[in-house]
Amino acid sequence: MLAALALIAALASGPAGPAGPDPLPASRLAVRTSAGWREPDAVLQGVLRLTPGAPGMHWGEAELGGSGEAWRTRLVVAVLDPARVSLGLALRIEARGGTRRGAWRAGDADADVLAALNAGQFSGAVPWGWLVREGRELRPPGTGPLAAALVVDTAGSVHWVAGEDLAAWRRGRGVRHAFQSYPVLLAGGVVPRPLRAAGAGIDVAHRDARLAIGRRADGMLVVALTRFDALGSAAGRLPLGLTTPEMAAVMGALGCRDALALDGGISGQLLLRDAAGERRLWSGMRRVPLGLEVRPRTPPAATASVR
Repeated sequence: MLAALALIAALASGPAGPAGPDPLPASRLAVRTSAGWREPDAVLQGVLRLTPGAPGMHWGEAELGGSGEAWRTRLVVAVLDPARVSLGLALRIEARGGTRRGAWRAGDADADVLAALNAGQFSGAVPWGWLVREGRELRPPGTGPLAAALVVDTAGSVHWVAGEDLAAWRRGRGVRHAFQSYPVLLAGGVVPRPLRAAGAGIDVAHRDARLAIGRRADGMLVVALTRFDALGSAAGRLPLGLTTPEMAAVMGALGCRDALALDGGISGQLLLRDAAGERRLWSGMRRVPLGLEVRPRTPPAATASVR
């Protein structure tokens, strides 16, 4: 966490701000409060004022200000309790005119879905990397130094799996759902070195709409989506926004120890249901092959006593 907060401080201070041995891309990032713009690490969680949504979920929004096209960015955050919700994957690919393409979108989620978002990264019309759905491995792991996987076991518990640990999970049993994505934004509260400077395999200057999932020390899952917020909601789907290091800083300010980027840009989309069951939708500009869907956790069946 300290490394993530150091990154935030460096981003907010501009070109002169150091973060360990490597320089960070020049940037500024702040969050709007009633007292003006402040650095995210000190105020972001308080400004969000998370409100109850569907059972097992809280959500909130905040206004961010950054450099360039990120000068007005809306942040949407959902906090999920894995003890009260169940995570599953929806895979939808269709063929039209001999061409395959993704066919899932958050807005099509069933009425019992509490939250839905696009999962992982995509290679054409198929998900990138390791994919397990309902206990069946559909794709082998991809390779990359900043790839990680989210695993849901047969008991419904959620596991964060680094790339070097995937082989053991594949040999074992008990994986119900799993998907892989990249890049890792935080690992044990530390921002990976390739996100700290240019030329290390990650474009640290590119700005885009962002989507990420993270895990706090208490086990809560955090989903964060950014939207361009300078021209009203009609322009919210434009692929403009934060850099990858800035998104790492945001996830650290939200209390995440681990965080993983999902496909953002025109793919980024999120559906949430509020406490009244009404849906709130931030749609993307294209359908994707894979979605992460959150439902109420089904309590275990009662076992009749034998006398």
